[in-house]
Amino acid sequence: MRILIKNGHVIDPKNRRDDKLDIYIENGLIVEIDKDLDYSGGDIEVIDAEGKLVVPGLIDMHCHLREPGYEYKEDIESGTRSAAVGGFTSIACMPNTNPVIDNQAIVEYVKTKAKNVGVVNVYPIGAITKGLKGEELAEIGELKFAGVVAVSDDGKPVMNSSLMRRALQYTNMFDTPVISHCEDLTLVGDGVMNEGYMSTYLGLKGITRAAEDVMVARDIVLSEVTGAPIHIAHVSTAGAVEIIRHAKARGVKVTCETCPHYFTLTDKAVEGYNTAAKMNPPLRTEEDVEAVKEGLKDGTIDVIATDHAPHHIDEKNVEFDKAANGIVGFETALALGITYLVDTGILTMSQLLQKMCVNPANILGLNKGSLGINRPADVIVIDKNEEYIVDINKFQSKSRNSPYHGYTLKGTVHYTIVGGKVIVRQKVLL
Repeated sequence: MRILIKNGHVIDPKNRRDDKLDIYIENGLIVEIDKDLDYSGGDIEVIDAEGKLVVPGLIDMHCHLREPGYEYKEDIESGTRSAAVGGFTSIACMPNTNPVIDNQAIVEYVKTKAKNVGVVNVYPIGAITKGLKGEELAEIGELKFAGVVAVSDDGKPVMNSSLMRRALQYTNMFDTPVISHCEDLTLVGDGVMNEGYMSTYLGLKGITRAAEDVMVARDIVLSEVTGAPIHIAHVSTAGAVEIIRHAKARGVKVTCETCPHYFTLTDKAVEGYNTAAKMNPPLRTEEDVEAVKEGLKDGTIDVIATDHAPHHIDEKNVEFDKAANGIVGFETALALGITYLVDTGILTMSQLLQKMCVNPANILGLNKGSLGINRPADVIVIDKNEEYIVDINKFQSKSRNSPYHGYTLKGTVHYTIVGGKVIVRQKVLL
């Protein structure tokens, strides 16, 4: 298929494009980007992007597709369709499946299934330890050669510091990033939400912010000792932001991400025992939210990821302390970024795309995240000013666990193009 995107405002941070340009796509590749392109022929689709932004497809380096093993929550087909609607053209899925993605066979399964039924690019993340048990390193070389883009025990911290040190040493040899879930379980105890006024008010056991800060500090020390890079997942506390800021200033090879819920919500969202707002790390205080925003603004926080974590309604519609952690994120992430960061002047649109396209591609070593000539045509067309009301019942995901139902947000995805194939056309998933 040939596609000509006309009259759009192209923003491509990596190639420093920020202008009204046309894009011509042929055989799945971007062939030309220039003003007033003129291609004709009956087999060409012309997309009029007047008044809209044309940007690289988003990259989510932290999500959960639940397959294999938990297909009742989500599967690769439904998850990738949800991602496409949200403007994501490449996603990296975490290994806490059943069986765990800790060997070549499961990596191959995910890649094959994604190729057969997925509508966006899927990159598996392998486990750091066998079975996510934190006892013995997985075969990291085998995982790397099978095609994982990183390793992580996400959902479970590697509590054994010696084991984490060895993981960093091994992954450094294979040029594979470690994504660390920073949580000291001895400080978490049986806490279920952020420790503070709201936990006291609701009579729920709290989780101290130190549980995150202590492990962030430990992993930065281990990164410094080994010389290996570390990527800190879902940063949520002011303390963690400050620790990472200082580490970067002295040259430690640390990168990090946060998620939209950590710059848009506080633990007040839990009021009424709202399990849709139960996640791990938990929602924090206004002070933490402001610190996360400042970290995004000054570059301390490199990436915005979704931590898309679908759960069946039966796993959320229970007592708060028994409810599963996590929310779905693909279909609201871009709009939350535009509404809470771009429209408020914290980030420019180019800076938001740097954190949702360029930086995740760089960290994972993907040839994605930009609109380069002769590169795969992963492109989205968005209206950053169009408002809509979030309706969880219209999500493409199998799950509905989102605290944003009824929110008015700005930013809609009109077209999602993956490898030159139109997946979403005029806001409709094909």
